[in-house]
Amino acid sequence: MLPTGSADRVLSADDATATALFNCLVREVCAPDHQVWPRGGHLLIRLPRLDVLLRARLARPPLGFTYRLTAPYQELRAGSGEWAAVDWRRLAELVAGELELTTGQANPEFVEQVTASHTALAALLAARGPAAPPPPRRPAEDRDGVRPFARGSRPALTGDDRCAVYLASEQSLVAGHRFHPSPKARQGKPEEWLPYAPEAGARFPLRWLAVREEVFAEGGDAAGFAALEALAPPPPPGHRLLPAHPWQLSLLAGRPVLRRALESGLLVDLGQGGPEAVPTSSVRTLYVPAADVFCKFSLDMRITNCVRKNSWYELTGAVTLDRLLRPVFAELGERFGGCRLLPEPAYRSVHLADRRLHEGLGVILRGGVRALAGTPLVAAVLADPYGTGPVSVATLPCTADPDGALAWWARYVALVAPPALDAYLTHGVVLEPHLQNVVVAVDETGMPTQAAFRDLEGTKLVAGRWDAALAGLPGRVREALTYSAEQGWNRVVYCLLVNHLAEIAAAVADRHPRLEAELWRVLRECVADYARGRPGDARLRALLAGVPLPAKANLRVRWSRSADRAAGYIPVPNPLGTAPHDRAAPPRTPADAELIRRR
Repeated sequence: MLPTGSADRVLSADDATATALFNCLVREVCAPDHQVWPRGGHLLIRLPRLDVLLRARLARPPLGFTYRLTAPYQELRAGSGEWAAVDWRRLAELVAGELELTTGQANPEFVEQVTASHTALAALLAARGPAAPPPPRRPAEDRDGVRPFARGSRPALTGDDRCAVYLASEQSLVAGHRFHPSPKARQGKPEEWLPYAPEAGARFPLRWLAVREEVFAEGGDAAGFAALEALAPPPPPGHRLLPAHPWQLSLLAGRPVLRRALESGLLVDLGQGGPEAVPTSSVRTLYVPAADVFCKFSLDMRITNCVRKNSWYELTGAVTLDRLLRPVFAELGERFGGCRLLPEPAYRSVHLADRRLHEGLGVILRGGVRALAGTPLVAAVLADPYGTGPVSVATLPCTADPDGALAWWARYVALVAPPALDAYLTHGVVLEPHLQNVVVAVDETGMPTQAAFRDLEGTKLVAGRWDAALAGLPGRVREALTYSAEQGWNRVVYCLLVNHLAEIAAAVADRHPRLEAELWRVLRECVADYARGRPGDARLRALLAGVPLPAKANLRVRWSRSADRAAGYIPVPNPLGTAPHDRAAPPRTPADAELIRRR
C-alpha cells in the first residue's frame, strides 16, 4: 500500500473536491467581483448573483494571493443566520448556478464532471489504502531505516535510490490541481483505468508491436529508441519495433484497419514484455528506468480536460522543437545553473489507412533524469499540502529553520525563474514551467541543485521570431508550434509565478508563516537582478511594478467547454510590486457590509 496523507492533514475525496471548487470560486468568480473577505479565521465569499454567502477555514493568515483553505465548508442559511455544512455536491451546484447567471450559458455536463473527478479520487484513495508506514520500495529505508532527506540522516543515495524517490514523487499527486474544478476527472470506470493509474502505484511492462518497414513511421533521431529496443523482444525479419501502451492498444482493438494489419502480418503483436514501465503524473507518459527514457503515448481517453492523444502535427512538432531548442538550452544551461530541457529526439508510429491509428499508436521518446545532479523530484510534490509524496518542503532538513528555508527558496527561484524568463525574452521560446513540468534535482539535505524543464507539447515559439526556421513545415504544424507574443508572455508568467512559485512559496510559508512577505521579497530581488541585464524591458518593469498577474481560468474553461489553448486569464494581485498586504481587513463597499450584517 502507498501512503495517503501526512499525519496533520489526511486527504479525503470529499474535502479535496470541495477545496478545489472553493479555490476556483475565490479566484475566478468572487475575487474579481470583490466578494471575498477574511474574517476571524475564516474566508467569507459571496456568490453575488445567487446571493449566497459561504465560508471556509483559513489555515493561516493570508498574504499574497494564495489562500490555504480547509474544511469545514459552510453556507449561511438565509433567515436563521446560522452556518451549516455544505458538501462538495452542493458546492458544485452553486458554482453551476452562479456561472449560468454570470455567462448566460448552461453547462449540464459540469456537475457530472465534478462528480467524475470525486469518484476517481475516491477510487484512487481506496486503491492506495489507509495511511500506512512507507512501503518497502521507499529508497534508503531498507538499508538505513530512515526516510529520504529525513532530518539528522544523510544516506548516500545510489542511482536506484534516487530513481525510486523520483518515481514516488511522480505517483504521489493524488489530489491534483488545487485550482481546477475536476482535477481527477477520467473517462471510463475505475476498474478500467486503475491498473494504469500512477496514483495507484501502477507498474507494468510495455506492449510491443513489430511493424513492417513499408508501414513504419518515424521522425527525428532514428537512434533515439536504441536503449529501449535493446531491452525489448526481438522483431521478425523486415519489421521494426514500436512500443505501445497496453491500455491504448485495448482501446484501439476494434479498429478494422488495425485488425486487418494484424491478420496480414503488417503488424505483429509481440505481447507485453521487456522492462518495467512506470506511469508518471501525466498518466499517459511512462518512465522506463532500465533505459532511462520516457515514452509519451496517446490515450484515447478523456483525462481532466481533453483526450490525451499525440496528434500528427504534435509528433512532427516535438522533434522539430527538440532540434531547434538544443542550442537555446545549451546557452541557457551555461548561464543559469545548468538548467536542462528533457529532449524529445524521436517519435514512432504506423502509416496505415486510418489517421486515428497513426495518432493513436504514435509515441514520443523523451530523455530521462538519471544524469541530473542530485535526486530528481517533480516540483508539484514539494507544494502538495497533503504530503502524499516521499518528500515535501515541510520534510526537507534544510528548511527546518527560517534561515535555512530562505536559503532554500533563494536557490530554488534562482534555478527556475531566470531561465524561464530568458527563454521567452531572449530567445522567443514559451516554456510551460508549471508544477508538473519542472523536475528539480536536490542534494541529500534537500537543497536544489538543478532544474529540468519538460514536455514540448506545451512549449511554443513566439510568432514572427522563428518564421525562417519553421518555413518548410506544414501549416498545421507551424500553427501548433506558435503563440502570439501576448499569449506567450501570459503563459510563461502564469505557469512560472502563479501556478508554480506561488504554490512553492505557500508551502514554505506553511512551515514558517512569518516568512511569506520575505519570500516574495527574495523572488522580487531575483527577478530584478535578471531585469538589470535587460534595461528598459517594459514587460519586466511592469512585472516589478506590480501589474496584476494572469491566472489561468480553469473553471471558466471547463464551463465554456473551450480548448485548453483558448484558455483565458483572471488577473490576481502581484506581490512583486510591493510587499504583500495583510488582507485581514480588506476594503469593502457599504452594500457588502450591509449584506453580511443582514445575514
